[in-house]
Amino acid sequence: MVPRTTAKASNPLARLERIPIWPHGPGLLIVLGLGYFFAFFDITNIGYGIPVITQQFHVSAGLVSQAVSTSLIGYIVGAIIVSVLSDYFGRRMALILGVALYTVGSLATAFSPNVGWLIAWRFVVGMGIGTMIAQVSTYLGEISPAALRGKFSGLANLFSFVGIAVVPFFALWLVPHYTWGWRGLLFIGALGGIAMLFMGQSLIESPRWLMIHGRQAEAVALIEKIEQRALAKMHGQPLPPVVEIPFEEHAKGFPIISLFKPPYLQRMIVLLLYWLFFYTGDYAYLGMAPTILVHQGFGLANSIGFSAISAIGFVVGAVYIFLYGDRIERKFSLIAAGIIGGVAIILAGLFPSPVSVVIAGFLFTVEIALLSILGYIITAEHFPTRARSSGLAMDDGIGHLGGAIAPLVTLAAMGKWGIAGGFGLMGITTFISLVFMSMTSRATRKNLESVNDDLSFNEVVESGPQM
Repeated sequence: MVPRTTAKASNPLARLERIPIWPHGPGLLIVLGLGYFFAFFDITNIGYGIPVITQQFHVSAGLVSQAVSTSLIGYIVGAIIVSVLSDYFGRRMALILGVALYTVGSLATAFSPNVGWLIAWRFVVGMGIGTMIAQVSTYLGEISPAALRGKFSGLANLFSFVGIAVVPFFALWLVPHYTWGWRGLLFIGALGGIAMLFMGQSLIESPRWLMIHGRQAEAVALIEKIEQRALAKMHGQPLPPVVEIPFEEHAKGFPIISLFKPPYLQRMIVLLLYWLFFYTGDYAYLGMAPTILVHQGFGLANSIGFSAISAIGFVVGAVYIFLYGDRIERKFSLIAAGIIGGVAIILAGLFPSPVSVVIAGFLFTVEIALLSILGYIITAEHFPTRARSSGLAMDDGIGHLGGAIAPLVTLAAMGKWGIAGGFGLMGITTFISLVFMSMTSRATRKNLESVNDDLSFNEVVESGPQM
């Protein structure tokens, strides 16, 4: 059915969808970008401190490495629990809670008196990281006009890959030269969290969340402010005409229950399997690629160098999404990147050389960027507002179990087939993840209400908002 244009839309959210530019202040985008930055910064920083921590606490590396596993468990638990609270109490509250968990955990970890406290507080850090990633992805999608969801998600995610990229430099500056260096590396995360808490005043509530919780007057007032800000940026140019969009079903009961009913149960299972296989290949590359290359005889320095050069692909992938994330169907971009990256890494395993490894590593990191960023966007698009945060958190959080088993299965494959086995595993798991992504809907440039339309368009026009 062709949507109708009216002077005044039945659904106030249609006024948000028509805005052709980023309608919010730069401070809001910076806060969201910093959420990604420090989440990804903290995923890898403790690994650089493990050798020194083992010496200072007089414990084994295996014991200290439990801090990594504990953080992953905290990621899953925090993402799911706080996302349920987000669906029930609001996005702004959940974002601030996630930042607070991360800040307190990072600060306490930096001052841990022994390895036991270190491991315990890394669980809290993991809760904060999981919450921030799930909430930023949900929040960005809900406050962005449909035509800009991909573009600004790509821009915000540039921060995440910068966060990964700067960790080795901070570690090189602090860890080898100061006895407190590993603590300083962890303390940087706490400082970032404190800054985000102060900047959190710029966060608005999601107008979509307000609408489904019966707070239409607040949503309308907020959308009017957003329109005024957009008009000021457009220097006298009028806003495009409003096109009616469906209303979503109002939130009722416990939000997460919606996910266990059709059609969302099928979507949740399909996307969970996508994330499970994606994270297996993703973590296999990020955590095991240098080990595989050393085993092949490239040497430690060369192996790290190859990985560092290839990491440029992370930024290239994020830039691609910023430029084309709303111009080309996101699902197709994701699948194409997955095929190219998967084929490249498999060929590098079959025909290893410095050139093939660097080229394949670059293409595979581009693939990781696209499959993760676009995966977050697509996953959030497939759930209704009343349970969007919970759906994304459950799929992404439980999907991280693939990352947990990645080192074991990669070592097994490498032990049996060498570099061909290790790199082959990365490519094959990527291909399997694409099979599940192909089962999802096309949602690029569509409003979230249409993707998750519980009411027909005619019913919306006739009945208007339900209060």
